[in-house]
Amino acid sequence: MTGPHALKPFLLAFPGPLRDRLVAAVLSGEKTATTGLLVEYEIEKEELPEAGERSALIDSDGREVAVVEITEVRVLPLGEADLRLALDEGEGFLSVADWREAHERFWHGEEMREALGDPGFVVDDGTMLVVERFRVVETLSPDVS
Repeated sequence: MTGPHALKPFLLAFPGPLRDRLVAAVLSGEKTATTGLLVEYEIEKEELPEAGERSALIDSDGREVAVVEITEVRVLPLGEADLRLALDEGEGFLSVADWREAHERFWHGEEMREALGDPGFVVDDGTMLVVERFRVVETLSPDVS
């Protein structure tokens, strides 16, 4: 490995309390999947990640805290999200309905709508998602200045 600084950032949510909770869930091993919107990749002209790709997990302070390896990437419509995904997201969801409610709240939030450049953005059963499954391969010591 050439060092964590050579890795693409692995960003969960936006900096703040939600990202802090998600990063902690990854580090504890509770969170082994994450779900994003395909439209985010299209807007940013970013290629989808591939299995085997490694990235640096970034905390709310912009520090690299772990190296994660993608184990699976799937594109599917929101209506096909299942209980396994809800559980693997590691946020305590016990049903697909709870998972969906929390994700819709995030995707319909002001920060996401601003990031997408669409103040009226809404998801429905046909909205395409990118589901990434991953594992932590290394925990990094945060740089303390």
